Amino acid sequence: MDFNEISFRVRYAETDQMGVVYHGNYAQYLEMGRVEWLRNKGISYSSMEKNGIMLPVISLQTFFKKSALYDDLITVRTILKGKPSVRIEFDFEIYNEKKEILAKANVVLVFMDKEKMKPMRCPKYILDKIGF
Repeated sequence: MDFNEISFRVRYAETDQMGVVYHGNYAQYLEMGRVEWLRNKGISYSSMEKNGIMLPVISLQTFFKKSALYDDLITVRTILKGKPSVRIEFDFEIYNEKKEILAKANVVLVFMDKEKMKPMRCPKYILDKIGF
């Protein structure tokens, strides 16, 4: 299983009046995990964009198990689901310091030719960097 983890504290601005993380913020947490997973492989979003590649999200599902609260130290585990083709798919687990699962998620992105605005296969240099 190929995964990466990042940890950070929930900021006050990410919570509602009850101190609970607003559900819309989870998409940002997933993006943070995904960007760091790629960076850990030597790939940055900015370098992909300079090479004419975009990675728009085409599917995002989140399953909430328990609330994340203000000042919780949370960890986002990002897991590559398989060999990328035109699509790249990640599973996510978000948990707190007690290792309690707060949420599980799945995100599918598509490799897009920035100039043609059409889907494309995952470039070989990316496959090489991620071990395929």
